[in-house]
Amino acid sequence: MGLRAYTACRGSCRWCRTEEGFLLYTCSSELKLSEGNFFDEFQMEGVAAEHNEIYLELVPENLSRALKTAQSAKAVKIKLTNKHCPCLRVAVELPSLSSSSRIVTHDIPVRVIPRRLWNDFREPSVPDFDVSIYLPALKTMKSVVERMKNLSNAIVIEANMSGEMNLKIETDLVSVTTHFKDLGNPPWASEDGCQSSAPDRDPESMAEARVDIKKLLQLLAGQQVNPTKALCNIVSRRVVHFILLHEDVSLQYFIPALA
Repeated sequence: MGLRAYTACRGSCRWCRTEEGFLLYTCSSELKLSEGNFFDEFQMEGVAAEHNEIYLELVPENLSRALKTAQSAKAVKIKLTNKHCPCLRVAVELPSLSSSSRIVTHDIPVRVIPRRLWNDFREPSVPDFDVSIYLPALKTMKSVVERMKNLSNAIVIEANMSGEMNLKIETDLVSVTTHFKDLGNPPWASEDGCQSSAPDRDPESMAEARVDIKKLLQLLAGQQVNPTKALCNIVSRRVVHFILLHEDVSLQYFIPALA
């Protein structure tokens, strides 16, 4: 399950339940799920008609462990409860040899985030990118980055609009570059039909950002489900914005550039 694979990450995450679907946030990433593609039935009542949302904070490992027991389940129900404290209740109905059902229930403690703090968890705005490019196979990229991490704490990601990407390590003692070609560039278009990157940009010109190599590895190491599409948008010297798509799930990951 793609959701379980993502929630295996470390740290805390925020779960936002909206009319249109679910959002899972960590400090640097966002996962979008369309509820109609994951649940046969759902009911939602937010804090008010004009604010029909609920924001929760939880430990993702707890949700991952609960969903792990649901791999062979007949049905799964997820419900927000408040008995002794706010909890996300995951009720898993397992197959049984008898006529009676076997129900395994997990109560996952959550923190309900007050409405005054909701703006802190809105989808981050991204400035117009300089270059957008499809990524190479993530396993290949992970293997390259893992070798480079022994040489430096930072890595330079650079790409152009001719489908070329380079991963570079530059220190006083060594300079290492891995080249990828013919990756292709997504056909982004704005409302007037123009590409979202600078329209007069030289296709051969490289946009680059120097980022924390551990943060990049965190993204690559956490992908237990191979996305059908993976791309990154580079805002030179400011941020690298990754977008991973797999069936009905989209994951966005932001890595700020180092000074």
